[in-house]
Amino acid sequence: MESLAGYRLRAPICADLDGVVAVLAADDLDDAGQVVLDAGFVGDDWGRPGFDLATDAWVVTDRAGTVVGYGQATRDEEDTVESWGVVHPDHRGRGIGSALLDRIEDRAPRLLPDVRPLRFRHAVNAGDEAAAALLTARGLRPVRHFWHMEAELTRPSEVGQSPNGVAITAIRPPGDLRAVHAVLDEAFADHWDHRSEPFEHWVDDLTRGPSYDPTLWLLARLDGEPVGALTAVVLGDRGWISLLGVRAPFRGRGIAAALLRHSFAAFGARGIRRVLLAVDAQNPTGATALYERAGMRVVKRWDLWERTLGDPA
Repeated sequence: MESLAGYRLRAPICADLDGVVAVLAADDLDDAGQVVLDAGFVGDDWGRPGFDLATDAWVVTDRAGTVVGYGQATRDEEDTVESWGVVHPDHRGRGIGSALLDRIEDRAPRLLPDVRPLRFRHAVNAGDEAAAALLTARGLRPVRHFWHMEAELTRPSEVGQSPNGVAITAIRPPGDLRAVHAVLDEAFADHWDHRSEPFEHWVDDLTRGPSYDPTLWLLARLDGEPVGALTAVVLGDRGWISLLGVRAPFRGRGIAAALLRHSFAAFGARGIRRVLLAVDAQNPTGATALYERAGMRVVKRWDLWERTLGDPA
């Protein structure tokens, strides 16, 4: 625990969840005009395999003990650590963000101690000039722009008619998991920064988390051949589409749109009224236009910054 000009920086405990969520909500309202990320989003991060709340996350509190800042770092791939942080709008400009980034940067190489060079990435709200200046001073550069998009399910969703010869069904694990992995691996092959992940690692990462729910996963088959897949979770009172992909030879037939409609219907049947996803704003497959046609809209914009960490001094 340490002092920070009237603030305290420490590891969070589970009881801090509401305070962290309140800071996120204040940041979202300031940045996007609505609350985008909630307790389900944070709780899912905290419950991921390998994430240690005592070493991989930090809160900053004021003299009254109220959480006013939060940051975390996680191992994303075999050579990449990703992080993010947020400071309550009423407490910015007081060194809190810099102190959190100090902790994050110190922790990053320890998450992958045997990997050098190591890619270190940090996510911030797009257009946040203060955050951009801080990251630039630390040697990071912006590498990609992303959106959070949302659909409001105000009425029952109709699945409509599937494309000719295409059957869309819920998956049957564990047998269908290999097909989902193969489809998504091929579908994302032309996306920025995609690297093929062995099935065993992929399935372990996705199915061990607290939000894993295969009843929300979908597989599209054309004459019996897997051609498209969608994975999704429920976090709190919101649905999240995690991954949606169609193999390149089968695009342009309405398969992705049909998967979306089926997913919206599945969420709606559970009483979920808000469905979100994160999308690369420069996606080469036209995904952003697809989501807009499906009734989704951009609710938040954020940037990913990066630098390479070499051998420790």
